[in-house]
Amino acid sequence: MSDLFSSHQGNYQPLAARMRPRNLDDYIGQEHLLAPGKPLREAIVRGQLHSMILWGPPGVGKTSLAKLFAEQAHARFESLSAVLSGVKEIRAAVAVAQQERMSGRKTILFVDEVHRFNKSQQDAFLPYVEDGTFIFIGATTENPSFELNNALLSRCRVYVLRGLQPEQLQHVLQQALDDKERGLGASNIRIDPDSLMTLAQAADGDARKSLNLLEIAADLSEESADDEGDHKVINEHVLAEVLASDVRRFDKGGDIFYEQISALHKSVRGSSPDGALYWLARMLDGGCDPLYIARRVVRMASEDIGNADPRALPLCLAAWDVQERLGSPEGELAIAQAVVYLAAAPKSNAVYNAFNQIMADVRSQPAYDVPIHLRNAPTKLMKSMDYGAEYRYAHDEPSAYAAGEKYLPEELADASYYQPVERGLELKIKEKLAHFRELDKQSKKQRYKNNPLPTSPFKKGRS
Repeated sequence: MSDLFSSHQGNYQPLAARMRPRNLDDYIGQEHLLAPGKPLREAIVRGQLHSMILWGPPGVGKTSLAKLFAEQAHARFESLSAVLSGVKEIRAAVAVAQQERMSGRKTILFVDEVHRFNKSQQDAFLPYVEDGTFIFIGATTENPSFELNNALLSRCRVYVLRGLQPEQLQHVLQQALDDKERGLGASNIRIDPDSLMTLAQAADGDARKSLNLLEIAADLSEESADDEGDHKVINEHVLAEVLASDVRRFDKGGDIFYEQISALHKSVRGSSPDGALYWLARMLDGGCDPLYIARRVVRMASEDIGNADPRALPLCLAAWDVQERLGSPEGELAIAQAVVYLAAAPKSNAVYNAFNQIMADVRSQPAYDVPIHLRNAPTKLMKSMDYGAEYRYAHDEPSAYAAGEKYLPEELADASYYQPVERGLELKIKEKLAHFRELDKQSKKQRYKNNPLPTSPFKKGRS
């Protein structure tokens, strides 16, 4: 009686693992690093080992590239996953590398998801990278500048890998369909070019994902027959089933997340409704919480539109409220409306700049006293100390403006922070503030005229 789990099932490898490139000619993508004559390709071809960080999104060939490096250099390939490993596993890998070194063989230590190691774990590699016990290759989807220690970064070169284009992924898929040894060539599966491109586009730059989708589609493919014999077909029905739950690449809290929210914000600031809507759609399609976007959109209203169009802020708050009350899709449409309004609105960062400058001054300067005339005087003692004695009630003044009145601490009396721009409503605000400043100048002249500075009692030449 045969075992329920036969031996060939026990040796199963996903299609993506079976189709790893065996040499540089098989490797698809990263031409900016691996085209003939490029330094990294030349280093691999010549087996000139050096420690490196491979930074790029999932499924772009980081692990495959590290393995090719080891094979070309005839070095032992030792692999760790920062998700599953700790200091114990690091020490074991070091011990193996030291033994290999004693026998004259080099070791490449590949650490996947290296950004998941904490500072002390990353520090554990340093002496062995330094003394050449192993060549260190770390793979990360996160920005090394933020996630890796400077000490480790200083000992490695950083190479940026890019997501694959749909045409490149289509090539990857076709290789798998044609390969009878490692791929699906023996299964006689047929798929038309348009459907193959649909799979490639759904993978969102990720070769591993594209092959996983193809493998699922192959399992669901329908039997067919024609003059050429029996075969299987991946048709539109199969594709719809495979892609029904597809989720685009969107790593909340990771680089792609911050890149996309940055692109949305900059599209609004740059007055591009189309760009803003595109990045909004990308984030929503990738699974971003609409309430997070709504909060960021409210910030954009104050940071980039400000008083040039004060209607922007309540409109964005209303969109946030719609999302909380009604959810999807009504809330997302309201956020889209707000985003388009912001992109088309006149722009001003005058309030943003003024607030930041004042906060910087408040934090760096002494805590100046409130001027006496601005202090409240609810008690007799405070009144006897002249709290509020010289305060002028603005509503009792002409045009409801107390010309010449000071509202900043005496040490900052001449400071000017808010500088309205000549766009939107701020143009009118700028004109009104200029008028008030002119009234202040006239008030100052009048005070000097009524109360001239006393002349010195000392005549010239007397001591």
